[in-house]
Amino acid sequence: MKLFSKKALVVVSMCIATAIGVAGCGGSGGSSDSGAKKFVNIATGGTAGTYYPLGGAIAEILNKAIPNMNASAQSTGATVANINMLKDGSVDMAIVQNDIVYYAANGLEMFKDKKVTNLRGIASLYPETVQIVTLAGSNITSVDQLRGKRVAVGAAGSGAEANARQILEAYGLTYNDINPQYLSFGEAASALKDNNIDVAFVTAGAPTAAIQDIAASNKVALVPLAGDKVDQLIQKYPYYAKQTIPAGTYAGIDNPIDGVAVKAVLVVSDKVDDSLGYEITKSIFSNLDRLTAAHAVGKLIQKATATEAMPIPLNPGAEKFYNEK
Repeated sequence: MKLFSKKALVVVSMCIATAIGVAGCGGSGGSSDSGAKKFVNIATGGTAGTYYPLGGAIAEILNKAIPNMNASAQSTGATVANINMLKDGSVDMAIVQNDIVYYAANGLEMFKDKKVTNLRGIASLYPETVQIVTLAGSNITSVDQLRGKRVAVGAAGSGAEANARQILEAYGLTYNDINPQYLSFGEAASALKDNNIDVAFVTAGAPTAAIQDIAASNKVALVPLAGDKVDQLIQKYPYYAKQTIPAGTYAGIDNPIDGVAVKAVLVVSDKVDDSLGYEITKSIFSNLDRLTAAHAVGKLIQKATATEAMPIPLNPGAEKFYNEK
């Protein structure tokens, strides 16, 4: 009887170990074995931004399209925080700016000497336009006129802050030439409405809620970038692209505004295997109507531009999907 009990105990122990192993396969970003539960945590941004509703829609798509999927989107501090969470493994997927991904992969800017090597691309999504907003009464029509002005350059260490610094540089200006204010988009909107700043740099998909908020009670103006400055920026910083904000994007903006944009991109950690990467990519591009319903920028997401301006290697499964006819 004792011998039988010992054998039974061994068998039970092996079964438990096997069960744990199977469950582990379905863990964060793991194998896409159809019988295992798959968990994907998606880092987005603030609840008032563009990333959050898109991330929620992507989670919904994956849960409906992929068997045994448990995807969830979470509000975060956006790109820089998202990359750090991908690096430490607390999330599996994130929406981020391609310029910040470039910095992370190459150990530059806020990632100086802290290179992140475990990032893989899923898709380029839509342009995030660098919008330079002021009140119409300020009569500021060029970046040249920002000398001595109170300028919201974005939160300290953010992607928007790097964009502001690089654009000022193209015009021969530094933070020593302005009065920089390190404010989030929401804080900048409030400060502009209260006349506590003169100009705000906002890098986001247009239309942007923070700017719409200002335009609801004030006449706003957007400061354009000169063509030669745009060319200069693109030549020095390969993640920029020419972008025009169409007339009518915001109340009171009656003419198109020329400038630059970076790209919002969807990335994963290298823990997401090829098979799951393929399923994720195929599911998203088979349900683009859901992204369009989640936010106006969804209509800009398309397979034809999904590999543009991606500064890191693609997940092999995503690459397989794009190579299919």
